[in-house]
Amino acid sequence: MTAALALDPAHTALVLVDLMDRIVALPLAPRKGTEVLAVAEELAAEFRSAGALVVLVRVERPGIAEQPPGSGLVQKLLQDGDLEIVKRTIGAFQGTGLDDRLRELGVSTLVFGGIATNLGVESTARAAGDLGYDLVFVEDAMSALTEAEHEASVKLDFPRLGTVARAAEVRFTSG
Repeated sequence: MTAALALDPAHTALVLVDLMDRIVALPLAPRKGTEVLAVAEELAAEFRSAGALVVLVRVERPGIAEQPPGSGLVQKLLQDGDLEIVKRTIGAFQGTGLDDRLRELGVSTLVFGGIATNLGVESTARAAGDLGYDLVFVEDAMSALTEAEHEASVKLDFPRLGTVARAAEVRFTSG
């Protein structure tokens, strides 16, 4: 973990991955989906208040006529001014236009949260790293199907890709 971060809201986006009812309801570890959601909602409010972009990513299964129940974002998570991205792969960059939108808006730093740590979050982050974004991982804003999967990403992979922090450490520069 790190000391408080000083992020520039004009160039930073919060990327929350797969906070959908059916995914938040899964048995997760090391924290419940509702705990992840509570931290993510607080972060999103802070980002919006600072004038930073909030990106909400959800998955749709390709090739089926109707998505399973609970496939939309958790109610009231998406707010005016947020960017909603619908992905059809594990990561959120492939075929979604996300990179183009972020570059148009001048975003160079991505702050991640969501479910599952080692799947949607890590896949999206790896692609973002390959595209040259600076990465921050909010450990207490994510969870996985098992604690071991979460810990492997947070302790082994994420420190090699960017900065691991807790929500309380994420702050914005004042000017």
